[in-house]
Amino acid sequence: MFKDKKIFVLGLGKSGKSVAKLLAKDNHVLITDVKCDNLDEVKELEKLGINVIITKDQISIFDDSYDCVVKNPGVKIDHPVVLMAKKFNIPVITELEVAYRYLPEVKIVGITGSNGKTTTTTIAYEFLKKAGLPVHLAGNIGLPLCDQIDDIKKGDVLVVEISSHQLVNLDKFKVDVAVLTNLFQVHLDFFGTYEKYKLNKLRIFNNQDENSLAILNKGDEEVCELTKGLKAKKIYFSSKGEADIYIDNGSIIYNHEKVVELSDIRVKGIHNYENIMAAILVAKEFNISNQVIREVLNNFAGVEHRIEFVTKLNGREFYNDSKATNVDSTITALKSFDNEVVLILGGLDRGHSFDSLLPYLKHVKHIVCYGETKDRIKKFADENHIDVTVTNNLEEATHAAYNISLEGDTILLSPACASWDQYKSFEERGDEFKKIVSSLV
Repeated sequence: MFKDKKIFVLGLGKSGKSVAKLLAKDNHVLITDVKCDNLDEVKELEKLGINVIITKDQISIFDDSYDCVVKNPGVKIDHPVVLMAKKFNIPVITELEVAYRYLPEVKIVGITGSNGKTTTTTIAYEFLKKAGLPVHLAGNIGLPLCDQIDDIKKGDVLVVEISSHQLVNLDKFKVDVAVLTNLFQVHLDFFGTYEKYKLNKLRIFNNQDENSLAILNKGDEEVCELTKGLKAKKIYFSSKGEADIYIDNGSIIYNHEKVVELSDIRVKGIHNYENIMAAILVAKEFNISNQVIREVLNNFAGVEHRIEFVTKLNGREFYNDSKATNVDSTITALKSFDNEVVLILGGLDRGHSFDSLLPYLKHVKHIVCYGETKDRIKKFADENHIDVTVTNNLEEATHAAYNISLEGDTILLSPACASWDQYKSFEERGDEFKKIVSSLV
């Protein structure tokens, strides 16, 4: 717990505001960002005694008098303030690390991975909630953990989605049950190399010991290689062969017993079955029955913005996969459909290649692109003889996709790009897509 410290919060995002409010109770807090679109939020923070400074020259307001820097996860690791803090030997941590130091004695389930972590986290949380356990959902999903400190009691369970950006500056944070869903080459603009990204993912197992549990994807060779030296007990899920939990003859099998038939699971696709198996292993750590697991899976319709069914209109089905901010996520979505697809791609240009999409485009009859990447996507489509339409924004793209489509087609927003060229978040982009689709009715 922090008391009478001088703390520099870098970033006014959701987690930054949350951690500033918690720390302001017993500490001197300054929070800064390069811009702020909500003056009411600034006034609210200032009423709590927090010094708010909006400036692009953040290094000019930082010095060696601070005890700690709390970095918003989205702030790059080579930010001038971060580098200066290291020079001054000032700790740089994240909102999750701060929250951890305020927690009573609880059990923490931490879930990370390149893809599938939101779905896995949500399902695991639903299993525990349905079983009647005192469980809280936090991290990269829902409310920041700092916002929930006052509601968490000794003996509670926390199910925490942890992004690669949140893992960077964890120190004492320890999870009792750690899940690594898979590894793909993503966020290289943040980490520089895939090797650095993978080593960062390994940080979820920091501070685990032989009494801890690691739940791992046996079908992912890189996951298995990366986690060879863990101290924690390792158990495995797999869609490709036998493991502690696996798929056999149309059912999910755990401990030589059928847990649920795939036909009784509402969400479909191998990627979803892998997420579900990881979540079941979490549930079994808490002795949750197969009956509870089946009841949840019979009703779980998926995570918002992740291959989310929107509506059926004039024989066309619309799916919102705005959370697909990288090519691998879009590949996952494309694997889920075997009918004709009109695919909407585009967004922030990180310079990444679209070439790995090619083997999965056999059902894609047309690509509609927009945003910063539209010209590169058109070039990719033209070089591979795929019909393509170029638009400026998501509204134009959605209307174009609808006009191109025929009865029986799927119109899929799975952008393969981050949203930040035109939207604040993938959630805002997905909500906008659904609003546009509703206007077509």
